[in-house]
Amino acid sequence: MTKKKEQRSNKWAFLIYQDSVPENYLDILEGLHIPYVLSPWHDKDVNKSTGEIKKAHKHGALFFETLKSYSQVSDLLKDKLNSPAHVEVVMSPKGMYDYFTHAENPDKSPYNIEDIESGCGFELDKFIAEQATDEFLNDIIDLIEEKHITEFEDLVKYARENNYLLLSLIIDKTYFFARFIDSKRFKARQEKIDQEKEDQEKEDQEKEYEK
Repeated sequence: MTKKKEQRSNKWAFLIYQDSVPENYLDILEGLHIPYVLSPWHDKDVNKSTGEIKKAHKHGALFFETLKSYSQVSDLLKDKLNSPAHVEVVMSPKGMYDYFTHAENPDKSPYNIEDIESGCGFELDKFIAEQATDEFLNDIIDLIEEKHITEFEDLVKYARENNYLLLSLIIDKTYFFARFIDSKRFKARQEKIDQEKEDQEKEDQEKEYEK
């Protein structure tokens, strides 16, 4: 434990339980002025040993501007949120995000990314887009196909009005999606030209045959 208390990092993960955390936990976190992110309430997790539902809890992380020790973070969270003393260094934001929603573990109950909470300047949209890039790329490509989107402006408007979590990735990958839409539009135009050409050739052949 002494070694753990000497650990220093600017990203620390922690746990809070619904039955013991103050009801105004978000106000308390806002008052710390430290960027934070919290998972949805995990209220469907099953204890493999007993088969019972685990106590509802949230996984969270604090993102400090400077390095903090294990004991500093542990004492802060115990005092402010009545959380368990154990905290851990965030080794992989991607792994943390997957654990928040169980995105990579089909054997566990899935949780909605829209129930993730954050504050104090934590850029949630950017974080989610960075951690779920592959998933969101496929979602946006499917969206373009299903909605027959032919203009980049229409894609941006749709994401802004219907799924803001996709908007950050669209902005970050503007060149890719603009080129993809241009390519689809060009392909559709070319297919139309080819079809018209084919129809004209058939018509000419029929006229020639009638002669």
